[in-house]
Amino acid sequence: MPVYTYRCENCGVEFERQQTFTEEPLKTCPECRKKALRKIITPTRVIFKGSGFYATDHKSPSGDSTSKKSESKEAPSAESKPTSSEGSTA
Repeated sequence: MPVYTYRCENCGVEFERQQTFTEEPLKTCPECRKKALRKIITPTRVIFKGSGFYATDHKSPSGDSTSKKSESKEAPSAESKPTSSEGSTA
């Protein structure tokens, strides 16, 4: 269930209320009893919990140990190719 923040335009009291999507917004202030409540738009809160979020979902391939192994395999193969001066017979 979402949590909505309300502020009274008359007395300035601010509070949060957990409501379902189908409930009507509150209109009467619990402090001054006037019909001056307004919903306040607030950014949503995102909380990442757990130790595996980064490693399992958004891990960068630059930090992967397998990419370092593939780079080291490519380097020796470039050295083993004969150059044009070595391959020609005089």
